[in-house]
Amino acid sequence: MNKSNSGPLQGLKVIELAHIMAGPVCGRMLADMGAEVIKVERVPDGDPSRGFAPPLIEGESAAFMMMNRNKRGIAVNLKNEDGRAIVERLISDADIVIENYRKGTMERFGLGYEKLKKTNPGLIYCEISGFGRTGPYADLGGFDLVAQGYSGLMSITGESTDRPPVKCGPPVTDIGAGILATMGVLAAYAQRLKTGQGQRVDTSLFEAGITLTFWQSAIALATGISPEPMGSAHPLNAPYEAFETSDGWITIGASSESTWQRLPAVLGLSELLDDPRFIKNIDRMQHRMALNEELIPAFKKRGTVEWLELLKDAGVPAGPVLNVSDMLKHPQTLAREMVVETEHPSLGPIETIGFPVKFSETPATIKYGAPRIGEDTKAVLAELGYSTEDVDRLIKEGAVIALSPI
Repeated sequence: MNKSNSGPLQGLKVIELAHIMAGPVCGRMLADMGAEVIKVERVPDGDPSRGFAPPLIEGESAAFMMMNRNKRGIAVNLKNEDGRAIVERLISDADIVIENYRKGTMERFGLGYEKLKKTNPGLIYCEISGFGRTGPYADLGGFDLVAQGYSGLMSITGESTDRPPVKCGPPVTDIGAGILATMGVLAAYAQRLKTGQGQRVDTSLFEAGITLTFWQSAIALATGISPEPMGSAHPLNAPYEAFETSDGWITIGASSESTWQRLPAVLGLSELLDDPRFIKNIDRMQHRMALNEELIPAFKKRGTVEWLELLKDAGVPAGPVLNVSDMLKHPQTLAREMVVETEHPSLGPIETIGFPVKFSETPATIKYGAPRIGEDTKAVLAELGYSTEDVDRLIKEGAVIALSPI
């Protein structure tokens, strides 16, 4: 299989010393945009997400494959001197390193930024952690659930304060930190193009969670009062939430004055337009529960599909609440190429989520599936100048794992 990428980042070399999610999200984003990403996995079991199951597809974790496509994979024992030497040689001409180990781990392996930049001053060294590399919590590990709690996200997610706290469904701080890291390394790369100088990039799950609280933090900073969970409702606009229909649920985005003025007539509630409680958005927010007492029974009179047609004709933003399987089959999902097929080295064609940014001249591509553990070890070592005898010795001594070609 030809493991070459195309895209706006073609020619960049990235070493991913990362596992599970935040770091691999960053690596995947860069790989999809054309960078050569070499994923360095631990010996003997590799990235722990290889064990995230079910589901397994012929023994391979679906979760791991989703997160690690378009990457080459080697397995190296960083506790072994020869293993560390391999990684140091890999990084010597790399553009970007991504790591998400606990603070001090890379330094103990002799792979910290201060050492590496001496031989590679243009290196962009990205560190993703639970709470960042500075501050009183810098030594703590990072987990999405914990970060969602610390960042305030769990306090504003769910139906009400008298219900148990709820996390956001997806691991949003892991994903968010990976996206922030991608933004950070590309900004550092833009700076390097001007100066030739690399730098350290430091972000965290904690900061990703905080970043997602824009509206709620604006309220808390302005009033001193922490917002509470509101279900699907918006803390600043109404009506802007999900309503039950006769056969499902529908989302309504009639939050601006123009869209609000179109909604009551569709529902047969034109009198609401003259109700002083609902004239402006600030009025509707102050009387949101009273407004919902009018809207909820009205929406239950028709089915979701019928409402969507009526609201579309009226120019009121609305949509269904799809489950994930329905979303993956939706014509807009398919039109935007957000479900694509790629070739896995042993499983053949598998489906995966597409790349969410479209480039007119240098499109991102998803060319191959996630590597099996140690799949590219021999090829990468050969590129670094190791002889066949050297590679055999490294395998025998446990410095690396190398998967024989199929």
